[in-house]
Amino acid sequence: MPSLQQLVGPLISPRRHAWRWGLPVVLTLLFLTILTGVPWQAQRMEATDRQEQLIADTLWVEQTIRFQLGRNEESLKLVASEIVDGQLLPQKFNTRVASILNNSHEIHRLIWFDADGDAVADTGGRDMTIGDLSQAAQAAAARVATTRVPRYAAPAPATPESSAIMMDYFVPLVTEQRYLGTLMMSYDTAAMLDEMVPWWFAQENQIDLQDADENLVAHRAAGGIGRGVYTHQRMLELPGQTLALRTNSVKSAPRLLPNLLVGSVVALTLGLAWSLWALWRDINRRLATEGALREQVSFRTAMENSLVTGMRARDLEGRLTYVNPAFCAMVGMPAETLLGRLPPMPYWVPEATAEYQKRFAEVLAGTVTPQGFETSFQRADGTRFPVLIFESPLLDTNGVQTGWMGSILDISEQKRAEDLSRRQQEKLQSSARLASMGEIASTLAHELNQPLAAISSYTTGALNLLDDPHASPQRQAQLRPALEKAATQAQRAGQIIRSVHAFVKQREPTRSPVQMRAIVDAVEPLIALQAQPSFVQVAITVAALLPSIQADAVLLEQVLLNLCRNAIESMQEQPIPRRRLHIEVQRSVGSTGQAMLLTAITDQGHGIDDDIAARLFSPFFSTKAEGMGMGLNICRTAVEFHGGSLWHRPNPQGGSVFCFTLPLSEAASTDGKTDLAHGEHDAMTSPPSGTA
Repeated sequence: MPSLQQLVGPLISPRRHAWRWGLPVVLTLLFLTILTGVPWQAQRMEATDRQEQLIADTLWVEQTIRFQLGRNEESLKLVASEIVDGQLLPQKFNTRVASILNNSHEIHRLIWFDADGDAVADTGGRDMTIGDLSQAAQAAAARVATTRVPRYAAPAPATPESSAIMMDYFVPLVTEQRYLGTLMMSYDTAAMLDEMVPWWFAQENQIDLQDADENLVAHRAAGGIGRGVYTHQRMLELPGQTLALRTNSVKSAPRLLPNLLVGSVVALTLGLAWSLWALWRDINRRLATEGALREQVSFRTAMENSLVTGMRARDLEGRLTYVNPAFCAMVGMPAETLLGRLPPMPYWVPEATAEYQKRFAEVLAGTVTPQGFETSFQRADGTRFPVLIFESPLLDTNGVQTGWMGSILDISEQKRAEDLSRRQQEKLQSSARLASMGEIASTLAHELNQPLAAISSYTTGALNLLDDPHASPQRQAQLRPALEKAATQAQRAGQIIRSVHAFVKQREPTRSPVQMRAIVDAVEPLIALQAQPSFVQVAITVAALLPSIQADAVLLEQVLLNLCRNAIESMQEQPIPRRRLHIEVQRSVGSTGQAMLLTAITDQGHGIDDDIAARLFSPFFSTKAEGMGMGLNICRTAVEFHGGSLWHRPNPQGGSVFCFTLPLSEAASTDGKTDLAHGEHDAMTSPPSGTA
């Protein structure tokens, strides 16, 4: 078989002679640059000519409008002089200005106002006053009356009576002695553009007339909407008013390729350049692929030698087709021994062969889970070790599955670390219970003193009755109740001692059927000891007929005592009537529909801020100056050990509610669905006020 160097050797020579391609490429690029530059330059020149022509035409239109308006202004001033000289009477006003209206169709009407603003003559035939005009027209008329200088008013917006936008021109009627009135000429702005702009200019451009605030006054677009390529603006300066004449050509930008011949030559040139580039690219790709192939072979070899994860590949029949050095070192067998083997494999544990066969069938059926699974392998020397296996389909370049690829992790160290962590957690929980006992040791003596004092009192009374020879039978009959009370107090003291002993005893966690009622009863004396110095009232509500759970009673007692102690401490600053602790146990349903046992510890303390709540269950985080920050973390670990969850929420009455759930067994979940209405047990424990 030829080597890789022999295969790629003939393809390396084109790189040595690559300079031969340089001259054709340079000439082609130069020709293409010239060929594309000429149309581009022609396009630029045509665009410049069109813009210059638009500017010249706009200037001509602006001069036309200005000339026509100036002629109308002179005509109106001539009429005003006739009125001032007394040559024109109101009865002959309409006849006099008829020639002006006939020659200038953009003029809408002419009105003669006296000094009081009342209409003397009106070509519109209506009896108007200056007060009936728009606000802009009234302001302009007042300004003309004051300055005695003709001026235009700002264009008035359209009204419900007239959709046309009007622009008024006022000329004062004055003599040397007094102000006689005003002549007003009203322009229809739309008619101004229709009459003053030539038709040929309107066919090629969109013309807009705007006021000083850029509001549209008039619009004409006989040839269509402007394309925004060629635009120009001229300011129309009028006495007392400034308008903007904007023109927008309907012509588009000139084409880059004006004729078919130039386009064909450019297309052929582009095709030639693309062919040369494609040939050059193909040669470079082939050379790059060969170099990448050599790099990939080297990289793959280095990667296989450095991986600590075992990799194996199997075909669709289960035959081993590939193993990496890490897998060979893991099972202690060379690749030559493993490749080509069919199940059963030499690294399988003999007693787990049935499990391996089942897993292998699932892999071939394509039902294997992507999360992976744990099992055990054995090395060539018989040593067994745990592994975590991930299987995934092995696809070829066409996407067709050719087998299965497996990743194998030796998790021996992980298992040892988990076991060490579990033992450390158990020691930490035991230390937490001992620390809890240190807090209740100060009140333990006082709590035991009450039943012991009662026992002493009852036994002394009984002895006195026995020693009294003159005691009546009725007094001797009182011995039994006294001795029964003494026995009750002795049992109470013994219960306290047993609770403390069971709580601090270090042992392995064991699960057994327990009643939550029994757990609450066992830890109730310890909760009472903590609540007494703080004058906290404790209420316990346990639903009736609750099923038993599989749990470690001591761990749950530690969780319950720790949460109650935190609740008691959170109410230290509250008024005594608000120091209430409520423990409630009832049946619940989890998010997955599984039956759960819910325990809620409610206090009326200071509550938990949002910034603290996010880190509340983190290890070594505490809001107490002397706290270690492990109490709530241990509680959550203990609850999750039982398959439950621990969380908290705000108490609507102030304070916090800590809740934890414990899963019920399958039998308990379907056993009768106990109704909470069957009954509840309430117990109120208050700090004792005196001795027994």
